[in-house]
Amino acid sequence: MDIVIVAGIAIALVTSVPVILQLRQHPRGLTVLFFAEMWERFSYYGMRGLLIFYLTQHFLFDDKTAAGQYGAYTSLVYLMPVIGGFLADRWLGARKAVAFGALLLVAGHMTMAIEGQPSTQQLTWHGATYDFQVTGRADARDVKLLVAGQPYAYAGSPDGGLDIKALPAAAPLPAHMAKGDYQISVKKQDPLFKNILYVALALIIMGVGFLKANISAIVGQLYPQGDPRRDPGFTLYYYGINLGSFLASILCGWLGQTVGWWAGFGAAGVGMALGWLVFVLGKPMLEGKGEPSDPVALARPRVGPLNIEWLIYLGALAGVGVIWLVVQSYAIVNGLLIGGALVVLSYLVWYMAAKADKAERERILLAVALILASVVFWALYEQGGSSLNLFAERNVDLHLYGDQAMKSAQAQSFQSGWILILAPVMAAIWTWLGQRGRDPNPAAKFGFGLLLIGASYYVLILGGRFAGPDFKAPLIFLAGAYLMQTTGEMCVSPVGLSQMTKLAPPVLISTLMATWFLGTAGAQGVAGKIAQLTASDTIGGKVLDAGQALATYSHVFGVIGLWGLGAGVVMLAASPWLKKLAHEHEADQPAAEPAAAPAE
Repeated sequence: MDIVIVAGIAIALVTSVPVILQLRQHPRGLTVLFFAEMWERFSYYGMRGLLIFYLTQHFLFDDKTAAGQYGAYTSLVYLMPVIGGFLADRWLGARKAVAFGALLLVAGHMTMAIEGQPSTQQLTWHGATYDFQVTGRADARDVKLLVAGQPYAYAGSPDGGLDIKALPAAAPLPAHMAKGDYQISVKKQDPLFKNILYVALALIIMGVGFLKANISAIVGQLYPQGDPRRDPGFTLYYYGINLGSFLASILCGWLGQTVGWWAGFGAAGVGMALGWLVFVLGKPMLEGKGEPSDPVALARPRVGPLNIEWLIYLGALAGVGVIWLVVQSYAIVNGLLIGGALVVLSYLVWYMAAKADKAERERILLAVALILASVVFWALYEQGGSSLNLFAERNVDLHLYGDQAMKSAQAQSFQSGWILILAPVMAAIWTWLGQRGRDPNPAAKFGFGLLLIGASYYVLILGGRFAGPDFKAPLIFLAGAYLMQTTGEMCVSPVGLSQMTKLAPPVLISTLMATWFLGTAGAQGVAGKIAQLTASDTIGGKVLDAGQALATYSHVFGVIGLWGLGAGVVMLAASPWLKKLAHEHEADQPAAEPAAAPAE
């Protein structure tokens, strides 16, 4: 068995034993939600770790197109929970919304497993065409040019052209072709399976929209007001999220890049089906939590025999068609994000001017400042699924020892794996500081998080300085960068979610939470733009010039690392003033925040 899978299972078992024991001290429904969300995150992260490779190696999207497609998908994933949460609050109830969303996710992940035949590419020179022969995936991927039926290796030349190795003098094309003298194009890309890909993405986006916010809402409903077990309960729940993410990265990543794309995506679908089964069978343990606010009105026929519940379900299925169309265009998604941001910010400005008193206005300003800082953080953090994934495959030596090596998709396990290990440590640190009155204020925590994620990219640049002749950096630098990013996440995510509910006036709680998710969705769009800047020339999904790719990554990482460091310095410098905007002496003292909220 793969050594990474063995080590991962060992880490999961060791860290999960005390968590499972603690679940016995909480409402029985938490166990149901813990395992349901664990499997949901298993499905989401299993797919997330493979998606950029699937786009670049199976459909042969170029780097820029793949990064844009990935950004459009993740933006919509974070945008749809705003709508799903509203429908659940207003009519459907959180439990029904979660069950329906889970079914959509099962359908989406299983549809992703329908991969079809891989796309193929060809080279055109002076009107003649030559096919590329592609075998294997990930590090085992091998691409050669077929000339007169014989495969030949090739490499990028310093002038940006193409050098074909060991090509006979009598061959019908030259051994060196300057850039511009030849064209690389996709010869075959089945439109049916390309559309199946977009249907699968649309189903997953809609499913996450109904499930993501609502399952967390049920966790909160399990505890009566003032129950001291609430925050520890959320910490256990977040452990389940990251456990699912961790196991998905090591297992689905290995299956997808070793057995086949269908196996990796199919395993994600099986995981989601298990999550749905746990949730449905565990309904009695929820003890009536998450039910519709007005079940009679929900069941009353409104359009012929159809009641509101079924109208919502049918409307969601119709909405899958709309998302299928929108997710194909990165530009349209960015337009929706900009439009949504303008509408929400305009409403907040109007409320502050017309409705809010001084204290409310300043709290809202603090919330907006935290949201803007979070956009910077998540834009850098979310490189993990796109540019950092490709960086791991192209410019990181993934060998562990001997002939044992990680798959590039398995490198995603560092993010959630570090959380499994560090969450108790971070919780203890915040508790220790809080007992001594030295717990940093939220703006300062955001500042620390931004400094950490900015500095993490300089760790990657440093790793590139230690790259060998193959232009691959030692794995320890990637692991260290993810350690810093994860530590930064634990300074930002739980604090931000907690502050949105504490800073919002009662009538704006839902609006500010929606604004937080909108900011996260916008960060995904920015992340897509950043990932596009790291694009390198590829053939058959394999980078043409690894040295040039490393130089491009280092340049972009240096720029965005500076953004993170700069934003961190600004937040730290402004934190004393921002702290005053909270008016904590006029409100209830904040409870301890959960130790490790999920990035996704």
